[in-house]
Amino acid sequence: MKRFIYWVYVVCLIVLASSCRSLRHAERAPMIGGLKGEEYQEKVISGLPHWNCVTGKVALNLNVDGGKNTKLSATLRMKKGEVIQLSVAPLLGIEVARLEISPDRILAVDRLHKQYVEVSFDELNRMADLNLSFDVLQSLFLNEIFLPGKETVEVSDLHRFRMTSEGDRALWEVKDTRKLAYRFRTTADKGWLENTSVALSGTPYALSWTYGDFGKLGTAYFPQHILAELQGTGKTYSLDMKLSRMSVGEDWETRTSLSSRYKKIELTTLLKMWLEK
Repeated sequence: MKRFIYWVYVVCLIVLASSCRSLRHAERAPMIGGLKGEEYQEKVISGLPHWNCVTGKVALNLNVDGGKNTKLSATLRMKKGEVIQLSVAPLLGIEVARLEISPDRILAVDRLHKQYVEVSFDELNRMADLNLSFDVLQSLFLNEIFLPGKETVEVSDLHRFRMTSEGDRALWEVKDTRKLAYRFRTTADKGWLENTSVALSGTPYALSWTYGDFGKLGTAYFPQHILAELQGTGKTYSLDMKLSRMSVGEDWETRTSLSSRYKKIELTTLLKMWLEK
């Protein structure tokens, strides 16, 4: 009899422990958009559009420390895995500057003064003590959820995110990161990515990209308004981008070549020249 009571006691403890674990698991999987956390994540990741090429016109508004806004007209061209091009042509379609980002380099061209800066991601990361990559920048421009070190996020990667509910939005946080903290906010109903934040851990500094005015592009939706902000400096640094005439056309040159008339200069020199204008 005593042995029977002992085993009943042991079984009860096991059942109770299992129930507690199940409860804790349920608490870790909040309901979002009528779905459990993991189901919602799978729906969002499975439904992400995979753009090959995206092009369009963009109205740029650069605000540096509350000073006079710099407004420019430009063309944005992106080809997945290859290049991001931003061509500034304010007058009669004549290009005056170009920014080209590819997996092996960042190229900034000043057409007016026949000057350019060419720097690799390794050099830039050493200068800024960061860990930026082409894949991260590409995902920011293409309105994508991403994981550092991966080209695309798959359903099998969901265990690397921590998910919490924020009312009509869901917060995704990448687990086990060191220098940089990655956060994504998606809408609970449609799963659209509305904000991406890349923050420097232990500091107030963060790069925030906010997306809005989603419009149809091909068979999916793409934001027609993007606001990039540098936060935590106590000053205002923002780039407002309003896009129009979007398409998925591929008929354009993906690499920029420069003649011998162009002179290579240091990155700090070009930035100072542009910011003083």
